[in-house]
Amino acid sequence: MTGTEFPGDSALGVRQVTDSDAAEVTELFALAFSNDPTWGWAFPDAEKRIDHHRAWWGLFVRSAISYGWAWMTDDGAAASLWIPPGQPELRAEEEARVEPLLRELVGSHADDVLTLLDRFDSNHPRQPPHYFLSLLGTHPDHRGRGKGMGLLAANLARIDELGMPAYLESSNRANDHRYERLGFTQIGEFEAPAGGPTVGCMWRE
Repeated sequence: MTGTEFPGDSALGVRQVTDSDAAEVTELFALAFSNDPTWGWAFPDAEKRIDHHRAWWGLFVRSAISYGWAWMTDDGAAASLWIPPGQPELRAEEEARVEPLLRELVGSHADDVLTLLDRFDSNHPRQPPHYFLSLLGTHPDHRGRGKGMGLLAANLARIDELGMPAYLESSNRANDHRYERLGFTQIGEFEAPAGGPTVGCMWRE
């Protein structure tokens, strides 16, 4: 493994994501979120969704890699993007692409998606300082084997070593119980516009 070692990494095989992995990790998230309730709502054209997700998640992958807190399993089964305390989820150059990219991809629906993004932001706790799980995904070929939760557990072991809390947003509420098993508790929730799906806000001391 390159970068920071996690307790238990020898069993799972976790390594830091580098620029050379960006395309692979972006593809993993595009596939992993293709049937996600919230992000399926945001990108409603099922035939174009994978392509749209490649463009969209690429912004987040590039930002997280720059912080040194993007991780993946050695077998490429799962990946996670973390934002360190005090850092924005997207760097300025990626943030500037958000609205024009959404308007290009989803047209007039971009207004509702931008409202959803505002709700993500307004529900995100500012204090105390914490690590923020921007994305966690498992490749569809590897689902059901515990790879995603194993990666998350390894990440959390490192964050515990640093004595820091963690925060995540559950865009698929079917996963809430999995996060709860790792010590997260729900501290709030919000809804996508026009009666869209709900997102859970989850905190771990």
